[in-house]
Amino acid sequence: MPISFRLNGEEVVADGVDPHVSLLHFLRDRGLTGTKEGCAEGECGACAVAFVRRGPDGKTRYVGMNSCLVLLPSVDGQELVTVEGIANGDALHPVQEAMVETGGSQCGYCTPGFVVSMFSEYYRDGRVAGKDGFDPESISGNLCRCTGYRPIRDAVVQLGLPKKGDRHLSRLDDAAPSVAAVEYVGAGVPFFRPLTLKDTFPILAKHPDATLVTGGTDIVVEVNQMERRFSAIVSLESVCDLYTWDLADDALTIGAAVPLSQIEERLHGTGLLPMLEQVLPLFSSRLIRNRATLGGNIAVASPIGDSPPVLLALDARVVIASASGEREVALDQFFTGYRATVLKPGELIKSIILPRPFPVVSKFYKVSKRVMDDISTVAAGLAVDIGDDGKVTRARLAYGGVAATPARAYDAERELVGHAFDAASIARAKEKLATAFTPMSDHRGSASYRNAMVVSLLEKFAHDMSSELGSAS
Repeated sequence: MPISFRLNGEEVVADGVDPHVSLLHFLRDRGLTGTKEGCAEGECGACAVAFVRRGPDGKTRYVGMNSCLVLLPSVDGQELVTVEGIANGDALHPVQEAMVETGGSQCGYCTPGFVVSMFSEYYRDGRVAGKDGFDPESISGNLCRCTGYRPIRDAVVQLGLPKKGDRHLSRLDDAAPSVAAVEYVGAGVPFFRPLTLKDTFPILAKHPDATLVTGGTDIVVEVNQMERRFSAIVSLESVCDLYTWDLADDALTIGAAVPLSQIEERLHGTGLLPMLEQVLPLFSSRLIRNRATLGGNIAVASPIGDSPPVLLALDARVVIASASGEREVALDQFFTGYRATVLKPGELIKSIILPRPFPVVSKFYKVSKRVMDDISTVAAGLAVDIGDDGKVTRARLAYGGVAATPARAYDAERELVGHAFDAASIARAKEKLATAFTPMSDHRGSASYRNAMVVSLLEKFAHDMSSELGSAS
């Protein structure tokens, strides 16, 4: 079956295209060269396009994504807008007019991506005009190499609200497209996009060497930059069973395919899981989070992934599904080595369970070259519970970037449990932390620096949390 989707209001059909081809390259091959390739890994946002999607609130919205990280068959049945589809003929869109008026375009290479991100923000439901209504995260994934951010920001904050009759606003009154299952072959490579787990497992049985992809924010980078090619590709992004969100008395269960931005949106302002709320804004950019998933971040098993330290500190469990049923594995038993896990052929992550009650006091720390949108040198998820007697009843000290896998410092945790969270117990825990891991040296930091950070972050946690813990650090 050929690939078909709606592009700037028109139906597009593609057939015979290699499934490894990104949406970005397909668009440029069609002459839509406003969509640029800057980095091919989702860092710069020059390739941003806006998808028409249904949000967790049930409303239709524009969602910006990096087209360089979207495999073309994934777009089947969907609807998107590129920078060429934003203006109304020769009349500029208000976002484009604002960029012109403020001088927000210098060399112009980044401008189309900024315009698309601003376009999505312009139509965000509930946005108010002016500085206070602008969400700076909306353009956090767009890089300007001319350092022209101030006029770009000026363009955003001066935007008014969409006017009645605006065709892009009117589009949001109707439902977002409902996607169908995909079975596509291009250049001899089969691509599948099933809709249920029941449909997924027969495909995996027939193609045991198939590569699983959901958001593609890691796998497609390897396709782009390392020219990796696969014998078969199975996209899980439309599998309904992977979109669970169930907050019960005993646990929060999050489906493996729920985009990180939706987790962020659901948790925002609830105070339910402060540590998870802390990590998400630091988890790359909004353009990435609109596509990246928690299940994918775990399955990749990177030792420097941002989510595992937090999930380890929350005692997360992973639900693994296969044709023969389901099993649960504690996250601290899930990673078996560098980028290796307990997943067997034919298995996939269905959901992540975060047991309740959640830690009383918790904090996420990320040590990196940049504050935002950067890879961790060291990351830490630290959590403690204090009993009525003032003693620690539970401690979780989890780190990333210091071993072949994300890991907990069990010996250091034991030095805290059963004692007051005071200078003496912290000193004992620090002694254990000093030798808990054997990190490597690389361009982000030396082994000695990483070891120092492991200890220092516990000190910082004690200092930052002292008022909540009711004890001195």
